[in-house]
Amino acid sequence: MAVPTYDQFIEPILRYLAAHSDGAAARDVHTAAADTLGLDASQRQEVLPSGAQAVYKNRAGWAHDRLKRSGLSSSVRRGYWKLTADRFAFVAQHSAPLSATDIEELTTVNTDVRLASHDSAVDQAVQALDVPAAATASPDDRLEAALAELRHTVRAELLETLADVSPTFFETIVLDVLHRMGYGTSRADLQQVGGPGDAGIDGIISLDRLGLEKVYVQAKKWQNVVGRPEVQAFYGALAGQRANKGVFITTSSFTSQAMEFARSVERVILVDGAKLTELMIEHEVGVTLRPVKVPKIDADYFEE
Repeated sequence: MAVPTYDQFIEPILRYLAAHSDGAAARDVHTAAADTLGLDASQRQEVLPSGAQAVYKNRAGWAHDRLKRSGLSSSVRRGYWKLTADRFAFVAQHSAPLSATDIEELTTVNTDVRLASHDSAVDQAVQALDVPAAATASPDDRLEAALAELRHTVRAELLETLADVSPTFFETIVLDVLHRMGYGTSRADLQQVGGPGDAGIDGIISLDRLGLEKVYVQAKKWQNVVGRPEVQAFYGALAGQRANKGVFITTSSFTSQAMEFARSVERVILVDGAKLTELMIEHEVGVTLRPVKVPKIDADYFEE
């Protein structure tokens, strides 16, 4: 028997989380939903074609994604789900089981809602998707919409994950991203120097083997918006190093005053959380890209 579609996981996940007001680990929610749906051992062992995850866990994850987009739930930290305050009114107004209309609304109407998170930068990372109605969308439209949704969801999850890593490991991630982008002839050319007395410099990139040209990096794992004073302090640190180039990277975002200051001095580049997650996906840092093979007739082959 096939594993139920992801929309069928919404009801058991909603009810389980409603019964656990303090939230629950995602793995426990997966198991509870599988138990409620009566999945047998073979169904629980079925994996995605990529082999990366059990199918039922993947579908439970998408069901929770819909609850998040509806404002009913959130990922308060990595791998931990909890219903929001709004869930009381929703659960009270929607007795079990949810109607087909309720499920349809949760799976379709709210796909353009930005995901909520404890990190404000998620709102900037997840953009509203213009998805054609299923009845009128071509297969290519649906494929592009699905890929866009997957990409935006991964960006949101990356920001949630980055919020949980230590500041030291965040600095390592930033340097890994910059190296994958082509900075430094080897990973050894990217030096992590953050710590007490670092004068606002967390990393140094040698652009040539002799270290004649360097880029200085500040990696700020922050939830608050980064303002002009922080960027100006970084600029001052660059001046103290007699440096010509600097990159300020944060999990958050920058104020308009901070961005204006960076443009005025020219040698400081700002990378916010939204851009950072794009770069992590593009250069596969903490992310695995799997190829999608879409068949298409090769008209040239059939030319006689």
